Amino acid sequence: MQTRASHVVGRDREVTAITEALGHTRESRGGAVFLTGEAGIGKSRLARYAAGQAFEQGMRVLKGRGTTIGPMVPFRPIAEALLGLFRGEPPDDSALGPYKPVLGTLIPEWHDHRATTESVVVLAEAVLRLLASVARKTPCLLVLEDLHEADAETLAVVEYLADNLEEQPVLLLATIRTEPGHALELVHRMVQRGSGSLMELRRLTQDEVAQMTAACLESERVPAELTDRLWTDSAGNPFVIEELLHGMVSGGLLVAGAEGWQVLGELKLPVPAAFVRSVAHRTDRLGPQGREVLSIAAVLGHRFPLSVVQRVSGTDDRALLSHLHAGVAAQLVTPDEPAPDWYAFRHPLTADALLAQLTPAERTDLSQRTADAIEDLHPGLPGDWCPLVAKLRFDAGSTTRAGLLFAEAGRRALAGGGAESAVALLDRAQHLLDNDVTARADVLDALLPALAVQGDFDRAFALDITLLGLDAPRRAKLHTRLARVAHTAGLFTEGVEQVRIARTLLGPDAPDELTAQLDVNSAYLTLNIPSPDRISSAATLARQAAHAAARAQLPAVACEAWQLLGTIARDQDMAEANACFGKALALADAHQMPIQHATALVRRAGNDWLEHGSIEALVRSRAEAFRAGAITVAHNVDAILTLQSVLVGDYAAAAEEIERCLEVTARLRFPALTRYLLMSKATLAAHRADRAGTDDAVAKFESVGKSGAQEYPHCIGLARAFCALLEENHALATQELDRALELESQNPTTFHLSGTRGMRVLLGVLDGRFGWSDYRTLTDASAARMRWNRQFAELAHAVLLGRDGRCGEAAEAFQRAQEAAALYPMARHLGLRLVAPEASTWGDPVAWLRSAEEYFHQASIPAVASACRGLLRQAGAPVQQRRTGTEQVPRQLRGHGVTVREFEVFVLLADRMGNKAIGTRLHISPRTVEKHVASLIAKTGQPDRESLSAYAAALSR
Repeated sequence: MQTRASHVVGRDREVTAITEALGHTRESRGGAVFLTGEAGIGKSRLARYAAGQAFEQGMRVLKGRGTTIGPMVPFRPIAEALLGLFRGEPPDDSALGPYKPVLGTLIPEWHDHRATTESVVVLAEAVLRLLASVARKTPCLLVLEDLHEADAETLAVVEYLADNLEEQPVLLLATIRTEPGHALELVHRMVQRGSGSLMELRRLTQDEVAQMTAACLESERVPAELTDRLWTDSAGNPFVIEELLHGMVSGGLLVAGAEGWQVLGELKLPVPAAFVRSVAHRTDRLGPQGREVLSIAAVLGHRFPLSVVQRVSGTDDRALLSHLHAGVAAQLVTPDEPAPDWYAFRHPLTADALLAQLTPAERTDLSQRTADAIEDLHPGLPGDWCPLVAKLRFDAGSTTRAGLLFAEAGRRALAGGGAESAVALLDRAQHLLDNDVTARADVLDALLPALAVQGDFDRAFALDITLLGLDAPRRAKLHTRLARVAHTAGLFTEGVEQVRIARTLLGPDAPDELTAQLDVNSAYLTLNIPSPDRISSAATLARQAAHAAARAQLPAVACEAWQLLGTIARDQDMAEANACFGKALALADAHQMPIQHATALVRRAGNDWLEHGSIEALVRSRAEAFRAGAITVAHNVDAILTLQSVLVGDYAAAAEEIERCLEVTARLRFPALTRYLLMSKATLAAHRADRAGTDDAVAKFESVGKSGAQEYPHCIGLARAFCALLEENHALATQELDRALELESQNPTTFHLSGTRGMRVLLGVLDGRFGWSDYRTLTDASAARMRWNRQFAELAHAVLLGRDGRCGEAAEAFQRAQEAAALYPMARHLGLRLVAPEASTWGDPVAWLRSAEEYFHQASIPAVASACRGLLRQAGAPVQQRRTGTEQVPRQLRGHGVTVREFEVFVLLADRMGNKAIGTRLHISPRTVEKHVASLIAKTGQPDRESLSAYAAALSR
């Protein structure tokens, strides 16, 4: 009979919590629940209860389990759970977009050999989106058992899901033993920050042990001495109770009679750990062949495939099934749900108990035979078989073969996005291959990029890659790999040193296959190290790399090189940049490299955006990136589109999209895109004349890391300088643009909208700093012809022509500026305000100023609107009176009766400016300023001008 409780005993609190969590999930308020406790305490029992309740309530139930099959198998529990979606009607994949190829790592039906998993975080987002897509039709319960056996990548996905399920109709229920380890620490951290709830299962009380005993025996009449002894010897562990009861019933010690259950003879129960001996007793009853079958299964792990067990044992189908049925009857094994030809032990300790019965020689022999059988059945050891056979070879004493297999498993884990598992596997391979220099070099070749993906750069540089006895080309390859790690880490000087060592080892006659990757690494490093000729040097190296890669048939390296060449060429020659990106695109297409294809397509579309202001190609390339699963590339386009929304004046949409994208990039840990978006956020605030918002966004950018960041000059020029212009502080704008130019000279940028090629040219011409020779020098590059810059450069051109009396040509240049500025209403009207004082002989300054005044008044930019009105008065033109704008005056000043014009003076007093400077800024006379200051002193009750200035400064803070 089955000596298992038919219902959950002693878990009323937990049952109530699970029921409530399921109810919340059906209301789209999902989350995570973690069940912890010692082995056998009832975690799986509660998980089964939750699954049953969810099923009865019409929810979708997905189940996966951590496993001891082989070391560090990435994502195994997640894959098992998701495969449950494909046993009936496959889920709708229409909403997954670029995340479908990413899921090919876990789901064979969606596997695409061309797709790559960019990071564990991206894979976790893909899992989240798949679950959310399924749950929109039917709420889901995701059960993941034995997380203490799970790999690091699975834990990372679990953490990500727990952090992001709050508003999804998905409940994550996970079980984990209370044993010290990373898994338990992670659960506690998640619970502390509110990403899940923790239920630690206690041992049963004596009354609950009696209830469970009655439930197991299906009788209310249970001998008191039995429950007392079970309570004493089981310590309240439900699994041990069941194991002990089963042993007593099957051994004839406990029998059912007319008067209920009776104990025959003296009540002698084993100690709590005796379930191990119980396993041994039950396997003995299966006979020698049955015991061998289960011993082979134990060597494989908690779960085991029948095909391998049959090959090792040599039994036929009938005999094998007979032994398995006997094992099921003895409650040792059970069919495993994810696959029909797999079985599992009822408890992981059952496999441990079986292994404990083997002598070292028997275990070695079984491990070797099992490894041979797996290699025969699964040539090439795909998937999880590789790390499993590596473990078996190690147990069999074949350390070299084990090391090579661990190395291969590590390389596969890295390719699949499991960097942490890859490092663990490759570390183990290193130790086992200590005496094989060539094999160790192969391991290091994979370990270095794995450490870089993890961000463990210190460890990467601490590795000893000077392997004695290794030939020079192999050593150079390792130094080349380390140079790439240095570039990723931002340690550009260290990267250059690694390149130098590699070149010394290779000598002058190195083959192309070795120099191509070295040159492209060197090009990227050179571009990031300040030097007068760094751009030309980087271009030379990239071109060398492209040609060498072509000769050596290394398309991926050539693709990298041509994209870098295109990036460098963009500043001076847009046609050449497009040609370079076209070559990269052709290589990607010819060699079926979807990620490189999407990247090249986006870069070329970016040129179209910069040159013409058009986003059509960007939108198309974004769709292509989604189809290829190029997540980073697709989000990069999203970031560009946010900046476009700012520049064209769609501020509300830009604000919403920037925040949405920031949430995604922060979640996916894309620091470069986060910096770009913060730059866009600063630009948005600047275009709204929001000085505090601008400075706040720039400060956040700097906290993310401004050192070497190519977007930083944009924060200064496109944001702070533009904000200064909207404050009518042209001197500050000039200072900021000069600073942006200095930053770009120190670290060349592949972004060209900072203002150094447009706004700075116009301001320099207007204030007399730049003449014709300066103008020609500053605009003699494609960057000045990019549409955003072109509107300002053409205005500068018009001013210079007008000063030379070439009025017709000046008007034509102005018209070209207006055509370029048609996309950018804020910049267009700012340009009108800036050039109007210069255009009396070749333009219509009064009409321009009226248009600009109206625009800036409606846009609530009072400083520029006021300046336009002042310039109109100076031109003798009638000026419309504006009575609105009082809402911009702080409440405490409105209470004193301070007017809008007085408030404009008050703001400038915070900088302790004189009457003449204030009058120049506001386009009013110094005498009028003096009257406003006197009025402000009287209205605010300040004793003198100095106190009024201090008050203004304090209020502005």
